[in-house]
Formats: sequence, C-alpha cells, structure tokens
Amino acid sequence: VCVPDPVDLLLGRMLNGPIDQQQMLNCLKTMDIDLVLTAHPTEISRRTLIQKYAAVVDCLAALENDKLGQREMKQLTLRLRQLVSQIWHTNEIRSIRPTPVDEARWGLATIEASLWQAVPDFLRQLNDQIEERTGKQLPIDIAPVRFSSWMGGDRDGNPFVTATVTQEVLDRNRHAAARLHLKDIVELVAELSMEDANAELMAYTHNSREPYRDVLRDLRQKLRNTIDFLNARIEGHQPEVDYHSIIWQEEDLQAPLMLLYRSLCDCGMRLIANGLLLDMLRRLACFGIHMLRLDIRQDAARHAEVLGELTRYLGIGDYAHWGESEKQAFLLKELTNRRPLLPVNWQPSDNVAEVLATCRLIAQQPAKALGSYVISMAGKPSDVLAVLLLLKETGCPHPMRVVPLFETLDDLNHAASCITALLNIDWYRDYTKGTQEVMIGYSDSAKDAGVMAAAWAQYRAQEQLVAVCHNADVKLILFHGRGGTVGRGGAPAHDAILSQPPGSVDGRIRVTEQGEMIRFKFGLPKQAVQS
Repeated sequence: VCVPDPVDLLLGRMLNGPIDQQQMLNCLKTMDIDLVLTAHPTEISRRTLIQKYAAVVDCLAALENDKLGQREMKQLTLRLRQLVSQIWHTNEIRSIRPTPVDEARWGLATIEASLWQAVPDFLRQLNDQIEERTGKQLPIDIAPVRFSSWMGGDRDGNPFVTATVTQEVLDRNRHAAARLHLKDIVELVAELSMEDANAELMAYTHNSREPYRDVLRDLRQKLRNTIDFLNARIEGHQPEVDYHSIIWQEEDLQAPLMLLYRSLCDCGMRLIANGLLLDMLRRLACFGIHMLRLDIRQDAARHAEVLGELTRYLGIGDYAHWGESEKQAFLLKELTNRRPLLPVNWQPSDNVAEVLATCRLIAQQPAKALGSYVISMAGKPSDVLAVLLLLKETGCPHPMRVVPLFETLDDLNHAASCITALLNIDWYRDYTKGTQEVMIGYSDSAKDAGVMAAAWAQYRAQEQLVAVCHNADVKLILFHGRGGTVGRGGAPAHDAILSQPPGSVDGRIRVTEQGEMIRFKFGLPKQAVQS
C-alpha cells in the first residue's frame, strides 16, 4: 500500500486552498525561519550511538523491500544483528563531560547525517508542488529555512566557552562545510561531462573541450586547499591566507556554479541543471560556506563589568554606580565619538580581557559566519548600547544584530518600554537598518513565575513588542528560547507557531532547538523533512 507523504498532503492542502498564488510565492521568497541548535544537558546520548541508531533504521527500511533476494536478506539481517550487538555492548552514557567543541561537533554531525540531504529534498518537494499547481518554479537561491547555533558561542555562565574555543568552533564549522561541498563537487565532476556550453562559459574556460569539468576541477582544488588551510588553523598554526587559492567568500563558490547552471539551461539541458547542481546551489543558499551562523551569548553584567573597570581606570567615575540616563548619555557620546576609548596600555582583569577578546574575534569574522549577539538578563537600553560600544571599540566592521533577551517576569513586563526607549534614539534607529530582533526566554521566566503566569507574560510582551515596532515602522524578529519540556516552552512546532500573538511571526521567526529535540526532529533525513 502506498502511504501518502505528509509533506505532500500539507502542501497540497495549502496550495489547493483559497490562497492567492502570487501572494503565496512572494511570501515564500521572503520567509525567514531560523532554527538555532543549542547544546543542553538533557541530551545524554553519545554521538556514536546516534549514528548506530540511524544505521539500524537504514537496515529496517531496506528489509521492507519485498524483492530482496535470499542472500541480500541474509546480509541485511546479519548487519542488523551486528548493530544491535554493538549498541548493547556500548556504554549509553558519556563517561567524560563533553567540551564546548565536542558539543559543536555533535551539532555538525546532525547536519552531515541528515539536514544536508533533507534541505534540498524538502525544497524539491515544495518546488514540484508549486510548479504542478502554478506553473512557476522556486528561485534557485531560495532558503526559507536556515540554521544557526549556540554551540561554542554561548558563554553565559560557562567559563569553558572562551574566544579561543569560539575561534576553533568557527573553523570547524567552515571545515565541515568545505568537506561536504567538496563531496558534491567530486560527484558533479563525474556527472557534468557535456561539451555544449554557452558563450559566457566558453569565454571563461578559454574554449575548453570540457568546460564544466574545468570549472569544477578548479573548485575542487580550491576546496581542498581550504580544508588544508583550516586544518592548520585548528591545529593552532597561523597560515597565511591566499584569497585566490581557497574559498574565502560565498561568492567564490556560488558564482562559478551559477555560471554552469546558466550554461546548461541555455543549451537545452535544464533537466541536468536541476539535478545535483541545483541541490548544491540550494545547500549553499542555506548553509553557506560556514555551515552554521554562530550566535554569541553573554550576560549583561559582564559588559557592565568591562565598562565599570574601564571608567575607573580612566578616572571618569564608576559606570556600575551610574543611573540609567547617565549610562545612556555616556554610551551614546562614545558611540558617536571618532577617537578610541580603550587605552593602549590598559591591563584589564582576566574576566574583562575575555569579553574584549570575544569582541575582537567577532570583528575578525566575515559577517555571514555569525548570527546575533544575545544579551542574557537584559532589561535596560544601556545593556544593548554597551555591547554596541564594545564592538565599535574592538573594530567590528559590520553591523551585528544585538539582541536583548527578556527572560524574567519583570523583564518581560518591561520589554516593550525598553525597546521603545531604544527605538526613540536616532543613532540606534539608524544602526538597526529597520529591523529589531528580540529574544523571549521561556525557561527562566517559568522558573521565576510558574508556567502559566510566564506564558501569559510572554504573550503580552510579544503583543506589546509587535505594536511598538509597528508604530516605529521597524520589522520585528522574535527569537523564541523554547524547546524540550513544557517548563522550557516546549510544544509541537505547528501548535507553537499558531499560538503566537497576531502579527508576531509575519514571515520571520527564530526558534531554539534544544538538546535531545535536535535528534528527535532532525536525526534522519525523512524525519527532518517532515519536521
């Protein structure tokens, strides 16, 4: 019996309903769903066991084929018995506490084993449904769902997450992306053996007899060089960057692949272009060359500590003892001041030096490698302005989104007034470029006020934030720190989205996916597509 695919059923109901098709297509093009993978101590399963469980599923799926021969059936049964025995004799619980780098590698393993395949599979299903009913195709670079991570970037209360650790995680993320892109390129070299090419590609390859393979071989070598370069970085060396021989910007990989795609379409080979090459372009749109955008999270008190120590050293008072209006006046004055604030000979304490080292690391990264800077226990406009000042003073060249996290009952009740005050500051309004991100905490608010009271406060805060940003003509991105148990705001994703206040989603949402829920939702490609 052929079982209907649940994703096909869902898309069919949506596309056959009373929805304006052009409006729906426009919505899909601008949709921005960001799933943020976070490590959590409730995930106790070891990565090796998770991989064995996936192999068991593969064996069981293969055994359902009623056309298997006796020998194949025997081999699969033996393999299944071996896997069960391996699991039985493997300790289920980690004997050593994982480091932040271990947690980040676990997140990368989920992408490699499942999401890398699930993303193009889902977009192909979506494209087929839309083309069948509207006659139109999705854009090549569409990425309605993206992935970020806190693993290796969340330093709130975790002394083991340092700037050095974050740098290694960023390098490992990029290494994993280069390795997976290289695997796709190697397959494309074997597939794209055609000689017909458009004038643009022939000019680019100097009339090569194998124009597609020439471009792909060059990319293959650059990706290998990139992997070697990142291996050296991960091992603690500081190799020189040769921008011409490695993949350093996303455009370095995307532009040649788009050149091949256009040529195939121009020469009547659209069927070939929409195979593995299209899958790779869509993986690139989703994962980029950094695999995951890494968020940075730090407690507001740590930033105040930096400024308190700095103002005392400069002899201009103690930032920690100033009132909110005095803090804002100081921060805004320094944000618009062209001279440096940090003294060259200043020797800060270890805690302060670590915060500054993190900010300097941010300044050295490409903008697409990073997500948002989340401030835990934020409650005042000065908490946001303080981070912006530290990023400015450490030379950050790109406007990173700085996100207040409202997580106690009191902070949730005053969230709207805090954002209102921020958006009333002309300098800050210009900095946001018309987009304000706010994070809503579920776990700490539930601990603070109880699940029901916290849920009502969260709902009210979101309603008020929607109104504030609408009045200020600013797009609001709500970042929900939820997942797992009910006490942490966990709920089925569909129900959770429907329960949000009207206007709070509006095509943009960020949600954390915590601990073991990552494996439950995304552990297998088919499972991830349905999630």
